[in-house]
Amino acid sequence: MPKIALSNAVIKTLHCPPGQRKIEYCDTQFPGFLLELRATNPHVGTLYLRYKNERGKTQYEKLGTTAELTIPQARKKAKQVKAAIMLGADPRADKRKRKDTPTFARFVEDRYLPYVKVRKRSWATDVSFLKTYMLPVFGDTPLDLITRRQVVTYHHALREKGLAPSSCDRQLMLLSYIFNLAIQWEVIEENPVKGVKHFNVDNKKERYLTQEELDRLLHVLATDHNRVVCLVVLLLLSTGARLGEALKARWEDIDIPTRQWRIPAANSKSKKPRLIPLNDTAVKILDETYQRCQSEDRIFISQQTGKPLTTIALVWHRLRDQAGLPEFRLHDCRHQYASMLVNSGRTLYEVQRILGHASPKVTLRYAHLSQQTLQQASNAASSSLGALDFTPLNSPKKAMKPLDKRVG
Repeated sequence: MPKIALSNAVIKTLHCPPGQRKIEYCDTQFPGFLLELRATNPHVGTLYLRYKNERGKTQYEKLGTTAELTIPQARKKAKQVKAAIMLGADPRADKRKRKDTPTFARFVEDRYLPYVKVRKRSWATDVSFLKTYMLPVFGDTPLDLITRRQVVTYHHALREKGLAPSSCDRQLMLLSYIFNLAIQWEVIEENPVKGVKHFNVDNKKERYLTQEELDRLLHVLATDHNRVVCLVVLLLLSTGARLGEALKARWEDIDIPTRQWRIPAANSKSKKPRLIPLNDTAVKILDETYQRCQSEDRIFISQQTGKPLTTIALVWHRLRDQAGLPEFRLHDCRHQYASMLVNSGRTLYEVQRILGHASPKVTLRYAHLSQQTLQQASNAASSSLGALDFTPLNSPKKAMKPLDKRVG
């Protein structure tokens, strides 16, 4: 292993000796920097940095060929690589890791989906998002090569395709979740979604009925021929339950003596069991439902098929149109129930407990206070001040127009 001061002029005179497959010429100016010449390619050499990794094993990091780099350029690159090694880097190990990093599609198929299918009820929605949007863009790219710029471009491209801002943000959250799992499992080290700004458009829809609108709806629910679906909607209005909770309800979950409806963890959005108190209206609805169906298992049975109801969307659209409420959604029954609770003077804590919210911040969305209720609350304070005489002492009294005649 001859040592020589490598230069552009010197390497033109070097060659691989006859009978040898290859030879290394070590640079005397920078230890570890060397030129390898092979008998199979005598005119072009390969420049390397030889170093020892943290285990003391000798490694070679290829810098380039003499056709690509001059000796000064290669020596400068060797110094940069060696500086990184001294700070803890291992170029060879990093290359092996990059080679072993799966593509986005492979990671999703082999690691992500098997993990979420047993932990996430909405995994089928993830599959739809992945197949329709993410895999065509990121599928063939190794996880560690997906950049923040690519994620930003993808996020904005979704919006340009016509997706709602909230849908774009939801995909961004799913993408971030996938990368966070990859970090947790030590597949990659950084999440390219981190720092990407959401559109954050508030698209929360809340529809509260006036008393006149509620009366119209109740009239339709009391007179329509599809009584079972009407009973489902009435139960939603009287309990604040979610539609899925009602359609999956079983008689074994109902305890009439204690007036409680137990929502199993499997049917609950929070994946935790909870209890819904049953008021008089809810008990009457359940009693009528039992008299009509007398099912031993599920509560709501289809009048047409005799099987448990799984959806009521079409019938509900007809009912709400008949009531003149085409924009009123089934989930708005839950908003309406919360509104009735708050407007009747119940505390937000009580509403939170009944609706099963883990955080009071969520309950604030449902806590619709009518102006009439606020006015009544204000009047309660005014009653304590009602006896005060606000006429200044020694001031002459003169007739004035009532306030409502002068203002407004």
